[in-house]
Amino acid sequence: MRRFILVLALVLGLSFAASAQNYALVNSEKIFKSIESYNTAISELDKMAQEYQAEVDEKFKAVENLYNAYMQRKSQLSEASQAANEENIIKKEQEATEFQESIFGTDGELMKKRLELIQPIQKLVFSTIEEYAKAKGYDMVIDISQNATMLYYSPKADHTEAIIAELKKKENK
Repeated sequence: MRRFILVLALVLGLSFAASAQNYALVNSEKIFKSIESYNTAISELDKMAQEYQAEVDEKFKAVENLYNAYMQRKSQLSEASQAANEENIIKKEQEATEFQESIFGTDGELMKKRLELIQPIQKLVFSTIEEYAKAKGYDMVIDISQNATMLYYSPKADHTEAIIAELKKKENK
């Protein structure tokens, strides 16, 4: 009976180990960087972000200048005038913050542009990875690009170059 349990445990362990080997590793960062349209989109987004950031900085600089001017003449102003100036400064700061949010927020212009430019490329890459995995019989594809806990992997398991080749084929069609 002991022998039967030992053999059964060994068979189950080996079958689990064999099934656990049915995976592929890819470096999605490397895949994305191999696509020219992705690199162009990222450059365009970076340029837009810099331009928008300059506008945001300008608005906050104007608020800072308004505040500094107010602080220099605060003692010369009446209480009503001080309150009006403070309200104006707060209003301008809120406007600058709202502008910043309209550009860089989760529903901002930059995010909308990012979705417009990057999402189709992501769909292409992910569908190519899925097609490749199904064609090669992989049950799981693991992305190693951002995984800080990946301590070792065999280069044999890395299928990044094969995915890039598949994407190149799609681009040439």
